Amino acid sequence: MEALGIEGAWVFTPQVYQDDRGAFFEAFRGGEFAADLGYRLDVAQVNCSVSRRGVIRGIHYADVPPGQAKYVTCVRGAVLDVVADLRAGSPGFGKWEAVRLDEDSRKAVFLAEGLGHGFMALSDAATVLYLCSTPYAPGREHGVNPLDPAIGISWPLEKTDDGPVLSEPVLSEKDAAAPTLDEALRQGRLPRYEDCVEYAAGLRGQPVPPALD
Repeated sequence: MEALGIEGAWVFTPQVYQDDRGAFFEAFRGGEFAADLGYRLDVAQVNCSVSRRGVIRGIHYADVPPGQAKYVTCVRGAVLDVVADLRAGSPGFGKWEAVRLDEDSRKAVFLAEGLGHGFMALSDAATVLYLCSTPYAPGREHGVNPLDPAIGISWPLEKTDDGPVLSEPVLSEKDAAAPTLDEALRQGRLPRYEDCVEYAAGLRGQPVPPALD
């Protein structure tokens, strides 16, 4: 696991074994994950999202505690995966970082509780899998507008290496109507940084199984 520039976010690049039959790789190993990060990812739910080119999903986050950590990978096509620091009081508040996830590199992104997550489909069809630490709970899950200029995410809206992207991104009604980062902050809807730090410390205080060779 390689740390990204946002506290609580990492990227994993697997070793892909290829031959004339196809390819094989280990997408996730719980013991090695725990050894690197200091706590286990207990998977409570696995989500699968299929999107057409130009679709933006997010930016989504959940109340902390318990929040919802995510381990995200793209198993078909390609997406621009974005992690945003939405934790009120965080030294990196409002910062974002993007990682390309695709069916060639097989990279994965992990984001801890309290961080915001979104992605944009870069290919005609993109299938994304999420390992989630908690099950879906509508009353605890929220979003901020992915096109908020105050966050300033550089979504590739005109052209990418994968071909043209729609001039207008495709958002759900819910995501398009989500508050800006400033509105969510003023409304007291964002996770507090100190709560996220305390929750993460509690996870690291639990017994961690040894990594397997």
